[in-house]
Amino acid sequence: MKNRIRTRFAPSPTGYLHIGGARTALFNVLFTLQHKGEFLLRIEDTDLERSSEVYTQNILEALKWLGLDYYGEAIVHQSKHVEVYREYALRLLEDGKAYRCYCSQEELEAVRRAQMKARKPPKYPGTCRDGRSERGLKGAPYALRFKTPKEGETTFEDIVKGSARFANEELEDFVLLRSDGSPTYNLCVVVDDYKMGITHVIRGDDHFVNTSKQVLLYGALGLATPKFAHVPMILGADRQRLSKRHGATSVQAYKETGYFPQALVNYLARLGWSHGDQEVFSFEELVQKFRLEDVGKSPAVFNPQKLLWLNHVYMKSLPVQEIAGRLLPFMGERGIEADNGPELWARIDTLRERSKTLVEMADWIRFYYAQNVEYEPRASERCLRPEILPALEALKENLQQVEKLDEEAAKRAFSVVLEAYGLSLGELAQPTRVALTGGTVSPGIFEVIAAMGKSRALKRLQEAIAFIRAKGSGPLG
Repeated sequence: MKNRIRTRFAPSPTGYLHIGGARTALFNVLFTLQHKGEFLLRIEDTDLERSSEVYTQNILEALKWLGLDYYGEAIVHQSKHVEVYREYALRLLEDGKAYRCYCSQEELEAVRRAQMKARKPPKYPGTCRDGRSERGLKGAPYALRFKTPKEGETTFEDIVKGSARFANEELEDFVLLRSDGSPTYNLCVVVDDYKMGITHVIRGDDHFVNTSKQVLLYGALGLATPKFAHVPMILGADRQRLSKRHGATSVQAYKETGYFPQALVNYLARLGWSHGDQEVFSFEELVQKFRLEDVGKSPAVFNPQKLLWLNHVYMKSLPVQEIAGRLLPFMGERGIEADNGPELWARIDTLRERSKTLVEMADWIRFYYAQNVEYEPRASERCLRPEILPALEALKENLQQVEKLDEEAAKRAFSVVLEAYGLSLGELAQPTRVALTGGTVSPGIFEVIAAMGKSRALKRLQEAIAFIRAKGSGPLG
């Protein structure tokens, strides 16, 4: 389709996928799906020293985990197109729109220091712009610089920020090819976006100033300019650019600490964009309701507590089978072996309310699978006392008589014992809880008994009874 919308996400594989990059990818995907367009992926790996295949794979895995892998298999790697970028740079040189710059790094650094001392913005002064004598420089290294117009303005419309205007006299003659022949970011981006047929460039507003240079390059090369949308940066609570000092910043970190991808996607969508007071969105709702025009112009502040709250919302609402599938790897890390089946689902249901992350749930669920319960010393001292022994034995006998041990059956067994021994629910529930879990904090006791299963619950009650008897027959004191 001739006018079909095409967007792209273009990360550099120099680190794990940052949540700011993930949000950029998300906004591209939502906009593209809404307009039934094409979403492409480009790996900007021309910085060979810092780029790594490990990071490339992490980016791909993170996008897949987030459910944003709509780009198919046609991934563009900039490192494979270096000669193409050089061809476009040389075309500009031949057309008189670029020139050779023989200035050494030492010369450029001296100019920069002098400008800063004079309180002027550091900027290339155009030393080689109008034909610096090349006599004696034959064979000397040179960079290729773009000949920026010195009069007029460079303008473009930004879907998020509105009209942008840059006085050309304030723009420097930026480098297209370095002295080693390697292409620079602005050249690569323009050539790639043109060759990939990108119609809309949606990216972080840290690229906003670069866009003026890219617009000039599009014009100089006679290429159609795409539409731009620069989304605001993500800041920490101190309103500084989000970094590690604010906590986890990579998608990988949130995956490893037990967040749901749906929660992270939901949160990132709301970070700088809103739709009334609605906080929780399905992905389908985001596709339907997201609009670039509604993205705010101001930086968004990352709130880890709000993300944690949202993750808890998904913990309580996602299908238990999906939670089980995501929980199993965390259980495996803790040496807990379980099948993704009804037994696990029942146990997960008891822990939804008190677990905000999958890591928390994996820690909680240990007591269901432990071969031997280790009693917390204070809990056993307070609750597993000789005076409760007859009631625990009666409870065990009553549970043993039950054919199907569900919550209602457990409640009935408790009622019989409470009435027979004149106990309150708490007086029997806490010793039973310690017997089954090792501590005094757990989900509801009837839920725990039902989810634990008859044979395991009876075994643990018998072990607690034996523990009390052994303690009671020990030395006094």
